[in-house]
Amino acid sequence: MIFHRLLVIFVAVLQVSPSSKWILELGDNFIDVRKDGGYWLVKFYTPWCGQCKRLEPIWAHVVQALKNTHVRVGKVDCTIFPNVGKAFDVTTYPTIKLVKADDDFTFEGEKTTEEIINFAIRMSGPPVQLVTRHESLTNIKSMNQLFFMYVGETEGLLWNTFYDIASKFQAHAFYYAASEEIARKHVDLHKLPAVFVHKENSHYVYSVAEGDNAIEAEHINDTMHKFINEERFESFPKITEANINEVLRTRKYIVIVVVEENKLLQVPKEMVEFRDSIKSLAKEKRHAYHDYFQFAWTNSHELANNIVMQIVPLPYLIVLNSTTLEHHVPDDDPVQMSPDAIEYFLKTILEGTAPVYGGDHLSMRLYRTYFKARTTLADRWKGNPVLTTVLLGLPLGFFTFILYSCCCANILDADEDEEEDLRHEKKD
Repeated sequence: MIFHRLLVIFVAVLQVSPSSKWILELGDNFIDVRKDGGYWLVKFYTPWCGQCKRLEPIWAHVVQALKNTHVRVGKVDCTIFPNVGKAFDVTTYPTIKLVKADDDFTFEGEKTTEEIINFAIRMSGPPVQLVTRHESLTNIKSMNQLFFMYVGETEGLLWNTFYDIASKFQAHAFYYAASEEIARKHVDLHKLPAVFVHKENSHYVYSVAEGDNAIEAEHINDTMHKFINEERFESFPKITEANINEVLRTRKYIVIVVVEENKLLQVPKEMVEFRDSIKSLAKEKRHAYHDYFQFAWTNSHELANNIVMQIVPLPYLIVLNSTTLEHHVPDDDPVQMSPDAIEYFLKTILEGTAPVYGGDHLSMRLYRTYFKARTTLADRWKGNPVLTTVLLGLPLGFFTFILYSCCCANILDADEDEEEDLRHEKKD
């Protein structure tokens, strides 16, 4: 049995990437190999994809970090093996998946070494990991990770609800369970069983309102789901194209600080000061704004432009309604706004008196599609005007040729008919 397993895995490995002997290049028969069991972290890519090329050094670090674990790491060139990509419903590149024998999970976070490794570790283990030693919890906290923990006997309504929700959100956060003895050395809990989140060196405990509804399974499920869904982000996370849809699921107003970041991940000083002022507001006034706003920042100018549907100056401040996709922007220059002015701006949004822009109705969707296409074309023209001309010129030329052929064919047919009529007239 062991020999057979090794033989099947060997057949699946077509070649070893020169960049790292630990990266396995997988082929068509990986579709059958995955049924043999185990966990595979797989990158689906194409050689011509620019983002795939930028991911290569990150992927090499991921491979190095996971080489002594039970997670095997591979990659699939979807230009050579398109059937593998189709089998796993891959439509964009690069796509990262954690593959098991009978299921697979797509990585939707920011493509950094730490995020990808954490995703692989989470998805290759149980939804809730048991912490049995005091030192283990100390180590988990020292890593400064955001995690959720259940404390108490692993039975009953609260435990079952926690486990079910952890199974749904396993790809996005760590979930643990510990006994009262271990947990009380780290967090003050007044009532057990209990659920809390640890983030940014603080603890926030899930609580259920007292009353008859407190014992209903549906009420527990709804309130805990809301708690975990909202608390699975830091107070001031970075928003990217990859994770914005997850942030929108908080169903809050998303306060987005837009700044510029160079290739060395450096932000200009004046923009750092503005970003840090909003970050401080999010942490210091959590009690006032956490229920309504999720604060965040982004270095994606394109993302901000697509939200506002115009080219925005930097730095910028946008408040996006995650349910209606309407947005608000301050009338004044955000950099010149004092903390009190920013708070007043947020209060006008809650009161419904701030001007509203955008939305998700049909006309806005059509205009947003047009705006994205126009700005994408402009960016490509700036980056490579020759290639853009070729890419646009070929289909336009082909289309023009078809139209010309159709029109000319009708004209020629008409001319031939007229000539035949003239010939008949002469004979007569």
